Amino acid sequence: MHKDLLADDPHCALTKTALRRLVVTGAIQSTRVGQKYLVSREAVEAFMETSR
Repeated sequence: MHKDLLADDPHCALTKTALRRLVVTGAIQSTRVGQKYLVSREAVEAFMETSR
């Protein structure tokens, strides 16, 4: 996920720390490449839709 994606919406309650927690617990779909986790914009949007 591009690091500025969360900055696009200043009213978003999803912080980088919260996103990391969701990735580690498996609550949001991600792909691990080396030590990095990649999260698609679609995965974030899907999570936000289902968590309303």
